[in-house]
Amino acid sequence: MLYTIRLQDMEFRAYHGCYDLEQVVGNRFVVELTITTDLGAVAEDDDVEKAVSYLTVYEIVSDVMRIKCRTIERVAQNIIDALHERFPQICETECRVTKIAPPLGGKVAKVSVILKMQN
Repeated sequence: MLYTIRLQDMEFRAYHGCYDLEQVVGNRFVVELTITTDLGAVAEDDDVEKAVSYLTVYEIVSDVMRIKCRTIERVAQNIIDALHERFPQICETECRVTKIAPPLGGKVAKVSVILKMQN
């Protein structure tokens, strides 16, 4: 049986961007994850050690957000790669990275990319 974990509206101050100034002054980002994983014996055994820990997921995302990247596509890919490395039982991950108020020369509330990876 499969189950889904969603982490929504994780907000970070980070230094991603194609402009050098963005990598100096930073910006606000929001990350959202939908992770589908094999239930295995998690529910039957009521064993958190067998589960995909959403605390650990959050810590992984937080660590990855500290790594400067030029594109939010790379940020999303780094998050997915790190999650799949730590939790091989993950079947599918959808990662949305949103930059709040991107510097595009006009008023834009946010821009997002969504990457999805299946094992």
